[in-house]
Amino acid sequence: MDKVGHATTAYNISAFQYNLMRWSGVKKKSSILIAGATGLAYMSMIEIFDGFSSQWGFSKGDMLANIAGTAIFVAQQSTWQQQRIQMQFSYHNSIYAKYNPGELGRNLPQHIIKDYNGQSYWLAFNISSFLGKTNFPRWINADIGYGAEGMTGAVINPSVVDGKTIPSFTKQRKLFFGVDGAFTTKNNITYPSWLNIFKVPTPVMEWNLTKNKIKFRPFYY
Repeated sequence: MDKVGHATTAYNISAFQYNLMRWSGVKKKSSILIAGATGLAYMSMIEIFDGFSSQWGFSKGDMLANIAGTAIFVAQQSTWQQQRIQMQFSYHNSIYAKYNPGELGRNLPQHIIKDYNGQSYWLAFNISSFLGKTNFPRWINADIGYGAEGMTGAVINPSVVDGKTIPSFTKQRKLFFGVDGAFTTKNNITYPSWLNIFKVPTPVMEWNLTKNKIKFRPFYY
């Protein structure tokens, strides 16, 4: 979940910076280079600071995820001159944060950032952009999402937090399949990009990889 989060953040920083450069009148190729450099530089700074922290340390996996997220944006913009596949984020409250607030957050803003149980990350495929000249609605995306739950600790689930015994949970991985709406221009380029950072709540099919069970969720984010 952490690595997917890094990639998604790097991607969306790059997308936002590209749209800002184009709005400012910068040429397309230069905008792509500046956008990719901005996304990677911003996330690299965070990782470098982590490298000086005894609690976290520098992570090669995080850096690879940062590079991957930036590359997904740059490759699409260079090849297609548009973002046919967007990386998105959604969040809902989970039951797990209350058991370890120091690790998962003590309020909603902290939960959104730290509680991976409530986070989901998505690849949103803009169907129309792959079909060429078509009357298929540009605002419909086909989505593949990834999420997890049952985590009360960063690496292992603790049995005791602040001197209190907490329940034992099974960690679970999940995939989601569905559709949502896309905010696009006539060229299917996200503008402004922040509108597409968040997935629109819609019905999805959930595949619990841990339990190997499939469930329909009529309204999921």
